[in-house]
Amino acid sequence: MKTSLMLGMHVSTLGSGLLVAAAALACETPTMVDVPDGATATTEQMVRAREQVSEYVAAMDEYLACVDEEIQVAGDDAPEEFKVLMIQRYNAAVSEMETVAEAFNEQLRAFRAANPE
Repeated sequence: MKTSLMLGMHVSTLGSGLLVAAAALACETPTMVDVPDGATATTEQMVRAREQVSEYVAAMDEYLACVDEEIQVAGDDAPEEFKVLMIQRYNAAVSEMETVAEAFNEQLRAFRAANPE
């Protein structure tokens, strides 16, 4: 009887862990944007890059909201591994978003330097 009770507890824990893991996978990271070389890019390429970066940032904001929601839904009873994973995913996404924005701004400065008006 103790064995079946313990087995049931392990299966229950495993099941809840799998449900939490499946929820974590529901948030999909947006595809990173390729930023053109500002020194050689055309105006059209830079305008399109700006649009793509804006779309990327909006999609990343949705991703961050999804991750945050998953953390909230899991609540205090979520396994510690889940919490750590979700916080890492959130922080990595913020870092990536900042990197893309800085890369675009750097190339925009290069574009303006190469194309003074």
